[in-house]
Amino acid sequence: MAGHSQFKNIMHRKGRQDAARSKVFAKLSREITVAAKLGGPDPDSNPRLRLAVQNARSQSMPKDNIQRAINRSQGGDAENYDEIRYEGYGPGGAAVIVEALTDNRNRTAASVRSTFGKFGGNMGETGSVSFMFDRVGEIIYKPEAGDADTVMEAAIEAGADDVISDENGHTIICMFEDLGAVSSALTEALGEPESVKAIWKPQTMTELDEDKAGTMLKLIAALEDDDDVQNVYSNFEVSDEVLAKLTG
Repeated sequence: MAGHSQFKNIMHRKGRQDAARSKVFAKLSREITVAAKLGGPDPDSNPRLRLAVQNARSQSMPKDNIQRAINRSQGGDAENYDEIRYEGYGPGGAAVIVEALTDNRNRTAASVRSTFGKFGGNMGETGSVSFMFDRVGEIIYKPEAGDADTVMEAAIEAGADDVISDENGHTIICMFEDLGAVSSALTEALGEPESVKAIWKPQTMTELDEDKAGTMLKLIAALEDDDDVQNVYSNFEVSDEVLAKLTG
């Protein structure tokens, strides 16, 4: 189980609400604008934009907002965002990868570094932890998409590599290069997914005790709350006993 997936499950069980809708929409809009600027405004010929729009729709982002984000990419005054990856270690030596889209590298680097330090971690050089992760595609469906056998069958047919099903839904993993094709095939078989994205999947896990796991969750939540941060991944895991205590 990828560390960030376990984090999402823990937060789901604790009933943690997502960030304010305006913040979620702002991050989705930024990804749409960057994707459209890099590959063109037509989702049919721009795979990255197609995935960004798909994710925006899964979060109930209005069509007008999506179109405005695309239009913004074509304007002469469109902001330039840099894609940056930060890497480091959290409590207990768990590896952390942070993906950001920013118009001010210095501001974002200082903010991310400060957040790492605040929660007992430290930011390293690019490449310091990413070698412990694989770049893969992740497609998530809600539980009502079907039972485990139905989703597994559809995933195999679509060319996916792995499926994890639990009470929170279905997580389907595929090769990064196959993400577009697999997601399209699954959409035909199961309907629109909850999310489709490229992720960093840990090769090995670092188990944390209750104290360090609690601090790690705070670190990840603080990083995700940063306006410039798009995604956070980690290789931490917790035992069932610790999970029970964290989820109360």
